[in-house]
Amino acid sequence: MKVGMFTDSYRPYTSGLVRSLETTASNLLELGHEVYIFAPHYPRYAVKEARVFRFVSVPSPRYPEFTIALPFSLNLRSTVRRIGLDIIHVHSPFLMGHLGARCAQRSRLPLVFTYHTMYEQYVHYMPFARGLSRQIVRYFLPAFCNRCNIVIAPTKIVGDLIGKQLRTRVEVVPTGIETDEFSAADSGWLRRQYGIGGDTKILLHVGRLGKEKNIGFLLQAYRQVRLQNPDTCLVFVGDGPERERLKEEARHLGLEAAVLFTGLLPRSHVIDSYAGADLFVFASTTETQGLVLGEAKAAGLPAVAVSALGAAEMVNDGIDGYLTPLSLPLFTRKIQQLLENEPLRHALAQRARLEADKISALNMARKLAEVYETATGCRTASLPLPGKISAR
Repeated sequence: MKVGMFTDSYRPYTSGLVRSLETTASNLLELGHEVYIFAPHYPRYAVKEARVFRFVSVPSPRYPEFTIALPFSLNLRSTVRRIGLDIIHVHSPFLMGHLGARCAQRSRLPLVFTYHTMYEQYVHYMPFARGLSRQIVRYFLPAFCNRCNIVIAPTKIVGDLIGKQLRTRVEVVPTGIETDEFSAADSGWLRRQYGIGGDTKILLHVGRLGKEKNIGFLLQAYRQVRLQNPDTCLVFVGDGPERERLKEEARHLGLEAAVLFTGLLPRSHVIDSYAGADLFVFASTTETQGLVLGEAKAAGLPAVAVSALGAAEMVNDGIDGYLTPLSLPLFTRKIQQLLENEPLRHALAQRARLEADKISALNMARKLAEVYETATGCRTASLPLPGKISAR
């Protein structure tokens, strides 16, 4: 099957969505499918990639590392016809996603959309009219979803939530975890690279440093943890618009010497970081899945996470980590429990690896291919072809 994926972000930009695209595309290829990516162009990224089509773009006014594609191309229709796409899968409801939807309609192809993000939680990136933007998103998203043949949710919790608002079919397909890449991880790299002592327990967070990730909560929790467990450090792997503000907050809390911001790391060293840590901490309340929680499990790293949306399914409470409400005392207590009980931490770590195998990337790619087959098989059956956005 030939699949066209339209996205508003792609490499070299780093995010959970980009990682999901990379993982999904590579495993579909392994299963014998052809995947074509339609994505923004990024300045200073000159790598030529097979089956990747770049669109002229401009830097985001609030975060220049992120570029905004101009969703116009005189050659798109002829390119889609030349490739012979069987299905279009959009990964955003906005610029490139809207372009993909129009392309599906004009080419009479089935349209699938993955609901990667709780979009109304991200309107703080809008330069103005955020309240109005939130209302527009609440109206626009159901309308866009109902334009699709099938909507994919990364977790059942999110599927149930959005399914209440939609007429179209919703399928649950998590982004799979590349479990094999963790087998060759260098568990000593993180300590060697940053001079972290062998007796120091490492708390790790991997992800974009954005407001929606609730990292200020993690800093507050770590300040309490450190009072009882001074031989610890907190490591943030990743970058984002909140980085400097968070570094200043760490200084204000007296944590400057114990909190490390690595910035962006090559994928191999991200994996090494998972393998070299003792505990994963995660406080975001906006995740549709929380891919990094699955990656932590694949590395045998138990997690303490706030129980919200997708994260509530990615951590099995008391089995491979702990879930807590958005409560500083409860969150802190679970971290301290795992830091101070090594046998418990090791038992959860062993179980984490077993749980990660259940959502291996290849298995999830097979499941996604079944969704594609359903969508293409319904083109003349019960599901409608994608049409114009309706106000109903």
